[in-house]
Amino acid sequence: MAESEMNVRSCRELWTILMGRSALRETTQIGAELDRHWDRLHQGLSYYKPPSSTSAGKVKEKKDVAQPLKDFGLRISKLLGLDEQQSVQLLQCYLQEDYRGTRDSLKVVFKDERQSQALLFKIADYYYEERICLLRCVLLLLTYFQDERHPYRAEYCNCVNKLEKDLVSNYQSQFENLFRAEAPTWETHGNLMTERQVSRWFLQCLREQSLLLEIIFLYYAYFEMSPSDLLSFTKMFKEQGFGLRQTNRHLVDKSMDELVERIGYLSSLILVEGMDIDFLHKCALEDCTEQHQFSSARDVIKEMDQLLLTFGDIPHHGPVLLAWVLLRHTLRPDESSPVIRRIGNTALQLEVFKYLSTMLKGLGVSGNNCTASTAKMCIYGLLSFVIASFEEETAQCSHLIDAACEVLSAPNLAEVFWEMKPNMGLGMILDSAVGMFPHKIGPLLQLLTALLSNKSTVKKVYNFLDKMFFYTQVYKHKPNDIISKDDETLWRRQTPKLLYPLGEGQTNLWMPQGVLGQVMIGGDQGYVVRWDYSYSSWTLFTCEVEMLLHVVSTADVIAHCARVKPILDLVHKIISTDWTVSDCLLPLTSRIYMLLQRLTSVINPPVDVIASCVNCLSVLAARMPGKVWSSLHHTGFLPFASNPLTSITQCVSAEGMKAGNYGNLLVQIEQPRGEYAVTIAFLRLITTLVKGQLGSTQNKGLIPCVLLVLKEMLPTYHKWRYNTYGVRERIGCLILELIHAILNLSPEGEDQGSTPTLQSLCIYSLANTEAGQAVVNIMGVGVDTIDVVLAAQPSSCGSEGPGQILIQTVKLAFSVTNNVIRLKPPSDVVSPLEQALTQHGGHGNNLIVVLAKYIYHKHDPALPRLAIQLLKRLATVAPMSVYACLGSDAAAIRDAFLTRLQSKTEDMRIKVMILEFLTVAVETQPGLIELFLNLDVKDGSEGSKEFLLGEWSCLHVVLDLIDSKQQGKYWCPPLLQRAALAFLLALWQDRRDSAISVLRTKDQFWENLMTSTMFGSLEQSLKDGLQRFSNARRYEYWSQYVKSLVCHVTEMEDEGICYFPETQMLISAWRMLLILSTSHSDVMQLTDNSTKLKLFMDVLDGTKAALTTPMSVPCLRLGSMTATLLLILLKQWRSVVATAPDILSPLSLILESVLQADQHLMERTKAKIFSTLISVLQIQGLNSGDISQLPQLLLSVCETVKDEALALIDSTRHMSHMGDAAEDEDSMETDSPRGLQKDQRDGVCVLALHLAKELCRTDEDGEHWVSVMRKIPVLPSVLSAVELSLRSKHNVYFTEAALHLLLTLARTPQGAAAVAGAGVTQTICLPLLSVYEVSSNGASQSFSRKSQDSACWPGVYRLCMSLMESLLKTLRYNFINEALDFVGVHQERILQCLNAVRTVQSLACLDEADHTVGFLLQLSSFCKEWQFHLPKLLHDIQVNLCYLCQTCTYLLHSKKMLHHYLQAKNGEAMPPGPLPRTQRPTQTPTKEAACGGEREEAEQKALLAVQCSLLKILSKTLAALQHFTPDCCQILLDQCMDLAEYRTLFVLSFTTPAFDPDVAPSFGTLLATINVALSMLSEVRVTPSIASSDEIQALKSLLMFTMENCFYVLISQAVRCLKDPSILPRDKQRLKQELSSELSTLLSSLSRHFRRGSPSSPATGILHSTQSKPPTPGSKARDEGQEPFIQLVQAFVRLVQR
Repeated sequence: MAESEMNVRSCRELWTILMGRSALRETTQIGAELDRHWDRLHQGLSYYKPPSSTSAGKVKEKKDVAQPLKDFGLRISKLLGLDEQQSVQLLQCYLQEDYRGTRDSLKVVFKDERQSQALLFKIADYYYEERICLLRCVLLLLTYFQDERHPYRAEYCNCVNKLEKDLVSNYQSQFENLFRAEAPTWETHGNLMTERQVSRWFLQCLREQSLLLEIIFLYYAYFEMSPSDLLSFTKMFKEQGFGLRQTNRHLVDKSMDELVERIGYLSSLILVEGMDIDFLHKCALEDCTEQHQFSSARDVIKEMDQLLLTFGDIPHHGPVLLAWVLLRHTLRPDESSPVIRRIGNTALQLEVFKYLSTMLKGLGVSGNNCTASTAKMCIYGLLSFVIASFEEETAQCSHLIDAACEVLSAPNLAEVFWEMKPNMGLGMILDSAVGMFPHKIGPLLQLLTALLSNKSTVKKVYNFLDKMFFYTQVYKHKPNDIISKDDETLWRRQTPKLLYPLGEGQTNLWMPQGVLGQVMIGGDQGYVVRWDYSYSSWTLFTCEVEMLLHVVSTADVIAHCARVKPILDLVHKIISTDWTVSDCLLPLTSRIYMLLQRLTSVINPPVDVIASCVNCLSVLAARMPGKVWSSLHHTGFLPFASNPLTSITQCVSAEGMKAGNYGNLLVQIEQPRGEYAVTIAFLRLITTLVKGQLGSTQNKGLIPCVLLVLKEMLPTYHKWRYNTYGVRERIGCLILELIHAILNLSPEGEDQGSTPTLQSLCIYSLANTEAGQAVVNIMGVGVDTIDVVLAAQPSSCGSEGPGQILIQTVKLAFSVTNNVIRLKPPSDVVSPLEQALTQHGGHGNNLIVVLAKYIYHKHDPALPRLAIQLLKRLATVAPMSVYACLGSDAAAIRDAFLTRLQSKTEDMRIKVMILEFLTVAVETQPGLIELFLNLDVKDGSEGSKEFLLGEWSCLHVVLDLIDSKQQGKYWCPPLLQRAALAFLLALWQDRRDSAISVLRTKDQFWENLMTSTMFGSLEQSLKDGLQRFSNARRYEYWSQYVKSLVCHVTEMEDEGICYFPETQMLISAWRMLLILSTSHSDVMQLTDNSTKLKLFMDVLDGTKAALTTPMSVPCLRLGSMTATLLLILLKQWRSVVATAPDILSPLSLILESVLQADQHLMERTKAKIFSTLISVLQIQGLNSGDISQLPQLLLSVCETVKDEALALIDSTRHMSHMGDAAEDEDSMETDSPRGLQKDQRDGVCVLALHLAKELCRTDEDGEHWVSVMRKIPVLPSVLSAVELSLRSKHNVYFTEAALHLLLTLARTPQGAAAVAGAGVTQTICLPLLSVYEVSSNGASQSFSRKSQDSACWPGVYRLCMSLMESLLKTLRYNFINEALDFVGVHQERILQCLNAVRTVQSLACLDEADHTVGFLLQLSSFCKEWQFHLPKLLHDIQVNLCYLCQTCTYLLHSKKMLHHYLQAKNGEAMPPGPLPRTQRPTQTPTKEAACGGEREEAEQKALLAVQCSLLKILSKTLAALQHFTPDCCQILLDQCMDLAEYRTLFVLSFTTPAFDPDVAPSFGTLLATINVALSMLSEVRVTPSIASSDEIQALKSLLMFTMENCFYVLISQAVRCLKDPSILPRDKQRLKQELSSELSTLLSSLSRHFRRGSPSSPATGILHSTQSKPPTPGSKARDEGQEPFIQLVQAFVRLVQR
């Protein structure tokens, strides 16, 4: 393996650590790194020493460095002019971090001159980057050492305090050395110092100068500059010409201009900052100018005067001269006024305000750039003082406003501005702009747009514009309707006037008669008049937009566009900053759509205004995508389809697609010009609409837009013409962001029909068209190109540079490709994308190599991580060898992977991803994994082979990671250990015997492997502490304290609010402690039930206090926290709560209070209280003391149920109207008075229904329920919501809960009558058809293999069936017509369900069959009515019930067949058995941990569960068949019975039942059923271990009940056959013989069974049977003659034996 990490960190690694991008993220670790490297930061570039003979001698004496490294280090020293020891150290760092070869290849490189030269140049680049990173570290410290929000502020501050002493003097001298340094030549630095290398050296020189000045500037932003230092800097910058008079200026080329310009900007800023203009301004205001440091520096001032009089030949002098004029004018206004005037005039001649604007733009557009924002603060002080000190008219107004806008974009300056007096500083510019408004609309709006930074400033800007008091107009000639004074200084309007020539009824401004106007400028050239007229600028803006709409096709359009664009930009900034103001701006935003339509239709469209329109719509679309889409759809701006979209191929061919006005604008205007403002805005808009989770209809409407991007933009955007650097990269990034958003759409949001969706279109296009190749090309940019772009950036640490955008684009390309491969439907044909990804190219020219080489990227850890993730995906799915693709680079790339994997400072997520990649490669990439395992083979004893770990084996790292000594260290977190263990597991599963054999022999391997299973033991000291805490009764103490604290905060609300954060933190900590105690009571020493009860009651009292007092938001927040804790304790401490005193009373009060509070704030709290009440009722029920709470509770809950149901109806209708098929999408209308109701398992609506159910169950006689129903229309609203939910197939949780409530009501006569009277049949019967689909082949979508516990529409159907059964059972003849309607409507589903048992034996399917047969059993009691209304259906049901009887018997008889079906057909994990949760076996952590015996037991329990379900179905089926066959007593005794009234249900045959549906059910089926039941009784007695005694007893009763019903049906059908004249006597005789023989055998078996003891039939105990025979206790042995059904069988046997 590589050498352990060196003692000396590279500067780049130090910078990565300080940035928080490494594994070292704790403050103590950052502090330690700064202490360790403080001296290097203090020295700066002086840290790097020149060569010396002493150093060379020390290198030669070093024993621990190989000779080739020493020799090469000396060559580096010669080329770079660097100390020999540092050169060797640099070489070692380079080889560790950046070398892209193997150690073996390095030896070849050293010997080959050409290769060694290339290596020298790469090391030179690495050296230059090291120097830059060193300066960046210092810059980072100065940026954040006073930022309270930064996590490392304290550590940075300590380091800056240590550096402060002579940091500037060091860095200033380094700067002087740099600009005076002579360029290296081949004579001084060797023959490798070519012209290209000299140019590279000079570029580095400029970058270092820029960074040094940036550091000095930031330093003086925080520390004062002395007058002598200012003089020194001024002389130095004059000598250097502010960057323009470099010693080596002959080497400056065009690419360096930006750096030279930046040096000038920073030089100018340092001098302005050194004059401390802010403090000067403060001194002037407070009349204490003598406190300024320059007031006593006469000599310096005199020398500076003479020095600055020589300035004026370059623009960088402007700000310095302006600041000096201010300083001289303020400190000594009486002295040297000619000098001041001359310097001031020079500054104005240099167009200082225009320069300031350009400078601030050049320093960094992003407000997050610290240097740029500090510069803005500096210039803000300068401008404020200039405007306050001199007449504003002397300044160039437009440039001054531009400069002011740039300044005000800095963070926090807008707030500072609004807090100032309006007649001070920059406020005077605003006054001036207001004075020319609305004649000049741009300057004011430009300033106000810059003054928008947060919500408070939005309100100020809005109100400022809403109340304007002056209206300035310009006239060429004096109007006729004006009266003026003789001196023409004051005008009065004689008549009222509309200010805009718009039509009647349109928005307009009306200036009334008599308004006075002051003439600001008058004469032959025209008049500027300021009218004293109050109005709202927002109305004026609406009029301006209307005017533009009117003149859009005329020559005036350009002038009007210039007026409207600032308005749109202001609107965009306002709604981006504070969405709540958007309603007030509706008159403007609603006109944007028409504006867009008109402007894009003209011959030469104004692209800047169009871009502003689209930008506004993007912000609106983020909040209300549906509304924006529907309005935008009709403008013709977006691409659209003229034909319906039916297939992917049609979409991709673009048949019938129109590009829309945008598409035309892109081709005809933007591409020829090379400016793409509208395209950037368009891409942002479409991405926002996609992210807005529109419905499937709207998403289909977006297909043409996305197709335009995929077909016309993505493949070609890199070839377009561009005027501005960086726009190409931005467009590529936005395109991929759009595709990424589409591929991450949730499946629910995408319609799964046959028509194409956005996602399927993207997947197909990227997999099969040029779009995919374009993405491949982006990924193929490669690490070298990215490094070049990053190196070319002049900015020190900008986050929005071209390099960062390129990195983001490549990362998106990785993610998009990964998702396309993941989501692409499986196909036998390899797509072009897959071909491009996996094709082998010569000389390493394939994408796999490019992806692997991203491991060398160090700037952004996410880039190599995502590249490895994509490699992992390709290694899994693509039919290719990664090892073969890597070719000759394989070993070097492996070394790079392992170097990053073993680094202790490397980002942990990269390490985890590398291990996950290797884990996948174990199975799919044998060649690659052998490369990483790097096992050496050695001949062992007896001719066997032994394996040893090679030097570069990944197992070295993996063994280190699982080492128990490493656990808990920062470089080895649990996630990384887990990844290492997963890799070892993969080796084991793939039977990599060579690797496992090596691992086995390693010391401590098995102990380390087992360490993770030993976690969980606490240190003894912690145990002792917890014991002391419990013994000292601190649980009770803190519980009482927290309760008192909550009560105090709620009572003293106004005072308590000030320390609310501390209260919240304490309660949160207490809550966490109690939650831990519920799950680890032994460890936490909280086992005493009386203590638990005290804690529980305290939490209840605290919750009551917080939620029943006058409510504020903090109190509600506290109440919500304690309510959560209350619910958790309630569920965990059930046995404790069961013994608690009255809980319902306080909970009822809490509920009443919560229901009266603001529902928006209380939504989640309400749900918690409902859930708590449900749990209390389930644990305690209602005792006599609580019964008084029932009426009020019912009233509150039913009121909630009604309101929530009505809200759900509105929500469901809204979603259906918007075409939104997703159940849980966000609302698209955010300004509605109440947010759209959502259907959630733990939502208020669902929980209220469950609580109502529990209350109704408690109200046994139904008195309270009936009285509440008379007051509140609960049932109609619930039933309406259920009906709508069923029809739209929405709200499954609500529907299930509602049906459970109705089912509970239906069990009492009063409740059943109320439910039936409310129209439950109309609600359920027809709408229920929507929840399932019956297909022609008899299959149905709901015969799934899902667990029957999960909420699903098949579960809803089963509940409806149960409800019908319960209502029919309770109401009998009063409900028979509705029941027959139900069975008639759903007959197809019912018949399919009875047949499905044969093919699907999942518990869900059997459960539905059970419900269905239960309903048919109740309905079978009304056989005559059924025969009259639905005779054919009755016959079909009878036939299917007989077949169902045969199927169940066969499956129960053949256990092996049933077991096979459960495993092979269901394809699911074994369903849990019928045991209660507490008795189920616990799940083991891994599959391998379960032993064979446990597995067998689980399977037995699963089999028993299915058998029980089949038995229930069988017994109910036989009970139903009793009603379709003659009564036994009647048919035996009544000789005149009409046999035609009853059909023959079973054929005259005695074959065993078959699984074949063609074999009709026969008497053999019934006899087999009895035999199966009897054999199962015997088995249960022999092997009772798999279930509890209660379950065994229930099973026995069920078997007896089945036999009883089967005997009854058998005898009845046999007698019917014997009496049937149509049956031949021969067949009757055969029937008698067979039955006599079979029944005699069965009777003898039963006799033996009863002698051992067996329960009798449960009759109505287990099932809702209509049998009249009561159950008899049967635990004791009895004479078989005492069993009534045995006596019946014996009588029948005697009958047939005659």
